[in-house]
Amino acid sequence: MEPRLDYYPYAEAALKAQMNLEGYLRRSSLSHELLELVKLRVSQINGCAFCVHMHIGELRQDNVEPHKIDLVAAWHESPCFSERERAAFAWAEAVTRVADTRVPDDVYAEARRHFSEAELVDLTWNVCSINTWNRLSVSFRRMPQLD
Repeated sequence: MEPRLDYYPYAEAALKAQMNLEGYLRRSSLSHELLELVKLRVSQINGCAFCVHMHIGELRQDNVEPHKIDLVAAWHESPCFSERERAAFAWAEAVTRVADTRVPDDVYAEARRHFSEAELVDLTWNVCSINTWNRLSVSFRRMPQLD
């Protein structure tokens, strides 16, 4: 599969705004590990090879246990995730699939059990941000560097 086009030179202001959002999220009260686990899960759902590869690398660099990284796609059946992480994954999946799921009340209620209002808003911005990156990368076939 060949890349379509390098979108970076054509939307510098938009990309700068997106990077500012990423900076905001890094300064939020949510842990870097949780933000990256959620980005990995959303990227798996969206089939974004570039982002899956990048966020696995981020998690490895943060010394997250390899089995935890390996089992993100099967988080429902894996015992290695906390209740908070499970709530984050369920929320991220519902928000990513909003056209199909409408974000069910039970998913919202569980997320609210584990996240403050401010944290849930930041978590949602994280989901929105990675969905944006996924859609750009998938649409223009941005390929991971496999070296």
